[in-house]
Amino acid sequence: MPSSSPCSIRALWILSSQDNVAFSRRFPVVEKRWRLACARENERSESVGYSVLPLLPTDPELVSAFSERKRREGSAQGFGIRLAQSTQGSDSWVDDPITRHIISLSIKREGGEEEFMLWPLVLHTKGSYYIIILPFVEPQQFKAYEKLCTRSDCGGSVGEEYSLSSLLYNLPCITGAIMVAHTVGDIITGDVVDPDVVISSSPSVGGLLDSLTGSIGISARAKPVGASVAASSTSGASAVGTIAMDASKSTSRPIDKDALLTFLSSSMPFGTPLDLDFAHVSVIKAHGFSSSDLPPAELKQPAWKPYLHKGKQRMLFMILETINAAMYDRDEIPDSISITGQVNCRADLEGLPDVSLPLSGLKNASMEIVSFHHCVQVSEHGDDKQALMFSPPLGNFVLMRYQALCGPDPPVKGFYQLSMVSEDEGAFLFKLQLMEGYRAPFSMDFCTVSMPFPRRRVLSFDGNPSTGTVSMTEHSLEWKIVTSGRGITGKSIEATFPGTIKFFSRTIQRGPSLPRSVSRNMVEEDTHSDAEQDTANNTLNIEDNLMEKMNKDLESVDLEEPFCWQAYNYAKVSFKIIGGTLSGMSIDPKSVSIYPALKAPVELSMQASSGEYILWNTLGKCPSAVSPKVY
Repeated sequence: MPSSSPCSIRALWILSSQDNVAFSRRFPVVEKRWRLACARENERSESVGYSVLPLLPTDPELVSAFSERKRREGSAQGFGIRLAQSTQGSDSWVDDPITRHIISLSIKREGGEEEFMLWPLVLHTKGSYYIIILPFVEPQQFKAYEKLCTRSDCGGSVGEEYSLSSLLYNLPCITGAIMVAHTVGDIITGDVVDPDVVISSSPSVGGLLDSLTGSIGISARAKPVGASVAASSTSGASAVGTIAMDASKSTSRPIDKDALLTFLSSSMPFGTPLDLDFAHVSVIKAHGFSSSDLPPAELKQPAWKPYLHKGKQRMLFMILETINAAMYDRDEIPDSISITGQVNCRADLEGLPDVSLPLSGLKNASMEIVSFHHCVQVSEHGDDKQALMFSPPLGNFVLMRYQALCGPDPPVKGFYQLSMVSEDEGAFLFKLQLMEGYRAPFSMDFCTVSMPFPRRRVLSFDGNPSTGTVSMTEHSLEWKIVTSGRGITGKSIEATFPGTIKFFSRTIQRGPSLPRSVSRNMVEEDTHSDAEQDTANNTLNIEDNLMEKMNKDLESVDLEEPFCWQAYNYAKVSFKIIGGTLSGMSIDPKSVSIYPALKAPVELSMQASSGEYILWNTLGKCPSAVSPKVY
């Protein structure tokens, strides 16, 4: 079973793309725990003759080890797979893709005699910086990884007792270290900023889409007791995603060390993360904890609400849905349509009130998976309704997430066809129906169809769509059916687009760079480090090895119909609909109640947009209809 011990951080480093330490921090309290744990383990295993070195590297030692790892692995993050040049004990030797993000370093002491391993290190790339986090693990787990690095078969035993996956499963501190790395990365690149108070005076929250927390969609912030918060000098949004796939920014900015030190001191004192909400830390720094208008003695002020709202009161709800679809237009293959959604909330309410909220339309939505914010209590459940009660935290938060089936017909349906006219020319046809069966207040804000051709360069196209405009890029055509600001409401439209497309001859295609395009996409976050001359040859060897592994299982291309295959087999639709939900799930603002009673208007906004909304070529070889995955 996984360990239940909380996450603690021994040290963290921030390195620039030139391998200089821009910032580092060690936590002596956690390091003392590590040394004591190592002493106990060494005493227990003294008869074995194996001991754990309870050491931390200096900044120059860490930089030297990190540079050596980049040279050995081919890039800052490597590829996580064993290659011919992999050496025993290296990350790629373990032969697991996760070693691109959970790495180890072989530290050589400046004296040159002593050498020890540092593991597990969470490596997160953000902008032009590398964030390296060293969490506390038990010495037994560290020794288990060292043994794994010497096994010849460690890459072929996924799911077995001694695999890297099973080892990390018992280390929940890794998840905490990843969260710390993402938050630190957002702070140093300016992606986590607490904006000034922007409360819309209109009866709708449709314009409040620039969010403090990225995907939440409401950009107002409560005013703290006693003063208003000054506007920040930068703006942005936090978008915490998967483990370390953030796109690198083209420019770097100096680290705000004062903000970073304040965050570390407040959010993770003594090395243990307590609250990684940068907005809370910023407000506490500026205003301290609430000292006036304290709640009654019988009400305990929770830690996640460090100060109380004072000022204009209102509640904002926003339902955001994303529709994913694979449209085949074939009798033998059913279309695949699903919806993911979330209810976002902001409660600018004085005191510590409880809010009860009824949800309706659940039966039509056919809810499959529902998760709630930890402050929510589910008090009533029926076939078509569900009542929630919660004590709202401060600021924007996601009240619930859900998955559902699409209620009415999909907002965009039709077919797409593409076939060859000659070796360098293709003929295509679109016939689409938009917003059929949708009436006011539904409104389509924009709709765009993209035709990708990733392995051919587009020379020209010929054809006039029945509505909208067409633009061309080097590897795609983009058809803007409905442009933003000229949305359609209360009606359906039929859009057709027949035409032909010409490509540059294969003989003048750019040669050496194109075959490695896929692998370059995989490592785009490492481009600023892979450009170094001393690692160029090693990187090319790794890319060639990867392409060989990736291509060996691909189906061969039918030379008579090269477009009806994988990358040429689909068109992608992007759109946004406002005024309602596609699942039918809704909230009645008049039914929202607050206890103790407060005069606070309740506003609701609803929006749906496309995710992976794919039109598969009806003339091509369609993949399985299980999911709308794009190759």
